[in-house]
Order: sequence, then C-alpha cells, then structure tokens
Amino acid sequence: MANRHHPSVFLMLVTILLYIHHTEQLQSSHSQTLLRIQQLLNFPASLSKWNNSTDFCNTDSNSSLTVVCYEDTITQLHIIGERRDTPLPRNFSINSFVTTLVKLPSLKVLTLVSLGISGPLPGKIARLSSLEIINMSSNFLYGSIPQELSSLSNLQTLIFDNNMLADKFPDWFDSLPALTVLSLKNNLFNESLPNSLGNVENLRTLSLSHNHFYGVVPDLSRLTNLQVLELDDNAFGPQFPQLGNKLVTLVLRNNRFRSGIPAELSSYYQLERLDISSNAFVGPFQPGLLSLPSITYLNISGNKLTGMLFENLSCSSELDRIDLSLNLLTGSLPRCLVSNSSDRTVLYARNCLETSKQNQQPQPFCHTEALAVGILPETKKHKQVSKLVLSLGIVGGTLGGIALVLLIFFIVRKGNARSKMKNPPTRLISENAASGYTSKLLSDARYISQTKKLGAVGLPSYRSFSLEEIEAATNYFNTAYLMGEDSYGKMYRGQLKNGSLVAIRCVEMKKRYSTQNFVHHIELISKLRHRHLVSALGHCFECSLDDSSVSKVFLVFEYVPNGTLRNWISEEHARKPLTWTQRIGAAIGVAKGIQFLHTGIVPGVYSNDLKIEDVLLDQNLVTKISSYHLPLLSNMGKVRHGNSSSGLKNSSNNKSVKHEDKSDIYDFGVILLELILGRQIKTVNDADAFRDLLQTSLGADEEGRRSVVDPAIRKACLDLSLKTMTEICVRCVVKEAADRPSIEDVLWNLQFASQVQDAWRGDSQSSEGSPGSESRRLAFH
Repeated sequence: MANRHHPSVFLMLVTILLYIHHTEQLQSSHSQTLLRIQQLLNFPASLSKWNNSTDFCNTDSNSSLTVVCYEDTITQLHIIGERRDTPLPRNFSINSFVTTLVKLPSLKVLTLVSLGISGPLPGKIARLSSLEIINMSSNFLYGSIPQELSSLSNLQTLIFDNNMLADKFPDWFDSLPALTVLSLKNNLFNESLPNSLGNVENLRTLSLSHNHFYGVVPDLSRLTNLQVLELDDNAFGPQFPQLGNKLVTLVLRNNRFRSGIPAELSSYYQLERLDISSNAFVGPFQPGLLSLPSITYLNISGNKLTGMLFENLSCSSELDRIDLSLNLLTGSLPRCLVSNSSDRTVLYARNCLETSKQNQQPQPFCHTEALAVGILPETKKHKQVSKLVLSLGIVGGTLGGIALVLLIFFIVRKGNARSKMKNPPTRLISENAASGYTSKLLSDARYISQTKKLGAVGLPSYRSFSLEEIEAATNYFNTAYLMGEDSYGKMYRGQLKNGSLVAIRCVEMKKRYSTQNFVHHIELISKLRHRHLVSALGHCFECSLDDSSVSKVFLVFEYVPNGTLRNWISEEHARKPLTWTQRIGAAIGVAKGIQFLHTGIVPGVYSNDLKIEDVLLDQNLVTKISSYHLPLLSNMGKVRHGNSSSGLKNSSNNKSVKHEDKSDIYDFGVILLELILGRQIKTVNDADAFRDLLQTSLGADEEGRRSVVDPAIRKACLDLSLKTMTEICVRCVVKEAADRPSIEDVLWNLQFASQVQDAWRGDSQSSEGSPGSESRRLAFH
C-alpha cells in the first residue's frame, strides 16, 4: 500500500519544495531591492539596521521606518529621514532610484519624507499601479508633477509638501476618481488654478499654502466632501471663493481677497477653524460667526471689515482664540468674549470699539476709512455737496461714494487755497501721516497682504511721513547728514524720534503733478519690503499751495550700515574678506531678493540694473539689494541717462519682453564673478573675459580651478562647491538671454553649493556671520 502511493507523496513534496523555493526567490528579490534603496539614499540613519540577513517583513516598526508585507510581497514602505535642509550628494540619480523602487510592484502606500531626494520626479513611478498613498514631503523635488500619475485610479492621497515644484499645475487631478487628499504646501507654483480642480468630487483636503498662486479661485462648490481648504500665503483674489458648506477648516490668510464676506459663511455649522486675516475684505462683519457651534479659532484681523458689535452677542463655548484686530469695527465688545477671558485669547486692537484697552482708534477714524473704501452710505452732508456739484454742472447723475469723496476733497482744497492766497506760498503735506496710508492705498489694499507675507521681519508698517518728521530726522537737511547724490536725487541719513536710523531720498520733480499721479509709484515702492531688499518704510509729499502740485517726494528706507558687498570682496576693508561660506550665503540672499522682485509682487519688477555696489550688508552681514537704486524711480525724478555706471548692460538683455527676467540674471552673474574671483568687474569686456576664464577652469583639474579664484578663499572651498558655483555663474552671463537659467534654477545650485560646503566643514568660519547661516537655510519664500 505504501509503495503504491509513494509517487503521489513524492510529487506533493516536490510541489511544496518548488513553492518554498519560489517564495524564497521572491523575498530575496524584494530584499535586494530594499538594500539597493538603502544604498541610493546614502544609508540614512533610519535604515541603519538593514543588512543582508534582515527579515524585512518581520522587523519592528517605529516612527521613522515601517515595512508592511502581505502574502510575501511588500505593500507599504514608510521611510522618514532627517535631511530637511540638505539634498543627497550630487551623484544621486532620482531616475535610478525610481527604477529601483518600481521593482516593488505591489506597493500601495509609499512614504519617503525628509530623505534629500532631489530632481524632477520621473513618470515611471506610475508603474506602481496599485499605489493608494504617495507622500514625498520635505525633499528637493523640482519641475512638474508627472502626468503619468493620472493613470493611478486607486490613488487616494498625494502629498508633495515642502519641495520646489514649480512648473505647470496639473489640470488632470479630476481624472483621479479616488483622490481625497491633495497637499502641495510650500512649493514654488506661480500661476492660477485650473477650473478642473472643482471637479475632483471626492476631495476632502486641499492644501496649497505658501506658493505663488494668483487669480480667482475656481468654483469649489461642487466639492461636497471638502472639509479642509488651506490657501494661505498666496495671491488669490479678489472674490471670496465659492465653497461647499461642509468645511471644517478654511484658511485664506495673506492673499488678495478684497470682496465682502458671503452671508452663507455664517451657516457653515461644521466650521472649526476660520482664518481670513491679512487680506482686504470689506463690508460688514457677520456676528453669527462668533456663535457657530463648532468654531474654535476665528481670525479676521488685518482687513477693512465694518459693523457695530453689541454686548449681548452670543459666542460659541468652543471658541478659544479670536482675533478681530486691525479692522473698522465699532460698538462694544461682546460680554461673552470678556467673561471667560482667562480661558480664551481675545485680540481686538486698532478698531474703534468703546473700550480703553488694546489701543483703539477714535470713532471718526473708522467712519472716514470705511468711507474711503466705499463701504458706507452717503450722509446728508454728502448729498448736499452732491447737489452743489450738480448745480455747478460738473457732473450729472448720481455720484458713487469714492468719486464723491474725491470731489469733496477737490472743493475743500481749492477753498482752502483761495482763503490763503494773501499769504506767500508755503509748503504742506497733503496726506495725514497719522492714518498710516492714503485713502487711495486703503481703497486698493490688495498689495498690503503680500507685503506682510513677504515683508522684512521686524520692520514697522509702511506709512506716510509728515514733512516735520523728515526735517527733524535730517536736522533740516543739514549737509552733515548728506550721504550722497546721484541722478535720482540726494540721499540723507536720518534718525526718527524713536531712535531708529533711516535713509531718506529726496526726489525733486522736474514737472509738477498732483499727488494722485504718484499713487501708482507709491504703491510699487510700498511693496518693496523683504529680508533681502533695503525695504521702504514710507514716503512724504512736499506740495505748494499755489497750485497744490508735488515739488518733492521723500522716500524713507531702512538704514543699512555695513557698506557694500564689494567693500567686503574686492576692496580694502577694515575687516578681513568674507569667507567662502559667507560668500555663498551672500549670493543666496541676493538671489532671494531678485526672486521676490520677480515673483513676490504684482506686477513684478524686472531689469533692475543690479550692481555689486547696490548690494549692502547690515549689522549681521545679511545682504540687501538697495531698493532706492531701482529704475522705477527714474519715472519720478530726473532721467537716468545712458547705461549703468558700471557699463555692464549686456546688449542681449532687452531684446524681448519674453526674457525680461534674464537681464537681472546676467547682472547677478556678474556679481557672482566678483564673489568667486575677488576682482572688480567694470565693463562688459571684463565680464566676458572672466567668464571665459571660469569656463576654461571647469575643464581643468581641482588645482586648476582653485588657481583662478580669490586667494583669500582658495584653500577653504570644497571643489564640488566651487565647481557648482562656477557652473551657474557661467550660465548666468552667457550672451543669449534665453540660455540663462531661471532664478529658481540659480537658487537651487547655490543651495547645493552651500550644503556640500557646509557638510565638508572645510571653512573654519562657516558658522560666523549671517551669510553663513543664511546659506544653510532652505527658505524659498
């Protein structure tokens, strides 16, 4: 009997052995793939325990590493590293990495966070067709999100936060039927959103914070499952977005919204967090927002919202933080906000509330400012003036609020001028310095939120100054305070009453205009507030009573005391020259200033005629582009004749508006030449010659490259860092504008040069000075 069944038993054993052998082969294949991933990621600490004997499917999971297997295949891979500030070495190939990754075909969940992965994400990642979750946050991905991902029909979550993605925003997200979470926070997208985004029906979370998106938000009212919408720190506007009523979190902070708040917002009963601060919203505040049943956080600060509050208004018991500051609210603070003040934070400064607390404005202020932005009805007095204007035949029909205010101002000003004709013409300032902004700037406040968003930390708000303040700051324009004079006018050093030092430029008008002619220029100047710009603090008009025209404009800037970048590079200086690390940091600062001028304000400021003498260093050696050398000033005062004083205006810079940003890239390349070589570049011929010198050095060995750089830093620069800086410098100063890199490309290379230098620690002073620390900081906004 046993012998008769022996062949069957034998076949069964063979089958089992073959199955085991197959399974071991499969596990071995996956094991080799994971070990290859470990190698390509440069052996991160979270994978330090992996080796050839590791049983990957049975390892202990932790917050940094998880591998999940099902039926001997890997279905989930979670790796969280510590490379938040530095990319992988330059020999890392994202193409090879993804090629290896797709050898795990059963992956459903992929988390690769803070691993230093750099480069454009290859489309072949879509070969992982079972993917449901992709999280590649806090890496160095740039370029576009590959369209091949649109084929992942099971994809539910897509997170690419804290990268440098900047190309076209995908219009195919509506082809992902299962997509519920889309998060692209803190990238470099710079365009409007496609309407197709409103068709991603199952979307629950949409986070696009900290980018450069602009324009109208597409209609999202069809996204009936949307619970979290985060659009802060962009340039969306002007209309409040159309939304569904199931939102739990709505964050619109720091954009360019300047409409009213829709009434239906008070019926969003699931809303827990609402932040619309730092915009230019106008119209009545809706008290019903205070009593939404789930609301815990409400921030409406920094708008122009009006309305009267009453003591008996009701508040949600869940509300633990509310900020009503910097609006035009009147009346009494609701008792419900005051009664439990120890349990909640309540801010309401700079309104016109009937309280002595938190620095309230006088009642007329809110009325006047509300009228200036056209959100108050006409009073009886206004109507009387309107009848007078009609009787004079100046205007027919009903006048709008803003036009009426301008006519009132015109009539009063003329009346005042006639009443004082007996006296000699004297100077006056036609703006109220106490109000902070002109009525026009308040009524068109779309730039204010962006200024706050990208502004220099620690600076006071932009405002108008009185002539008395300017005279006191300069000791009545004492020649001892004169810093210099150029084609734009005289520059004075000044000291305000609070002790802060300022630089004051006096621009004399070659023609006489009214203050309204300068509103556009003042708007532009007021936007120039950034860590790496010499930021504008305010302005002052000097006018004559005889014709009310502007004779002088005073522009007030922050004072930067530590000389020019050239002083620290290619001129004798009391202190030793900047180290190599500090020079990279200085270059990064200038590049970020240029990026802000191009993309941080609308309209962008291009063709800035940048020179190394225009780059100043503050007390912490932070580089700042001297904003008072910007060409837009030439439209206000004397015309700047000819090319720049340095003679470095490249002939190809202005060939086409299409490449208007590339003029500044060329000028920046010239600055890089001086930083690398330590020699002054004074003409185009100099720039061409030194460019050719650096180009030749790229083909030489390490010793050859070092031989051409500034002797002061020759021994302290890592060759890979020097080569990266040299390559991007040469690309910046090529003759054809179209061939020059973008400012984002420039920043990427500078950051890489900084990181490899810092990792090498060859510079003994890498920790000194703000430029050194700046070069290690990967903030792109």
